[in-house]
Amino acid sequence: MPKRNNISRINDSFIKQYDAQMERQQRKKKKLHRRLMLFGIIVAITMISLVTFHLDQRAKYQGMQQEYGELSNELTTLQKEEKMLTEEIELLNDEEYLLQIAKTNYFFTEEGEIVFKFSEEDPSY
Repeated sequence: MPKRNNISRINDSFIKQYDAQMERQQRKKKKLHRRLMLFGIIVAITMISLVTFHLDQRAKYQGMQQEYGELSNELTTLQKEEKMLTEEIELLNDEEYLLQIAKTNYFFTEEGEIVFKFSEEDPSY
């Protein structure tokens, strides 16, 4: 059996004021709840954006570090090559070195010289 509510409300001005006050408090709570939800959503979106940005920056940083390593290795290689080429330029400026290269590679001889060419393979006997 359901209970019956046999109590009737008194239409008094105090009761009307009390009901109005309770309704205002409910609206305030509802507005506060909405504002807090909006603030929470804004904070969540901001945090997600910052985390995404941070992860993107870390990925870029790692890529740049890798590229820096590769470029520094290439730089050291090029510096070694430059040093070797500089030494070769200095040698090519030396007249005796040029004569030696001309004799060995191009069989250049001075007057009265005889050139003997030996094979660099081991003899088969």
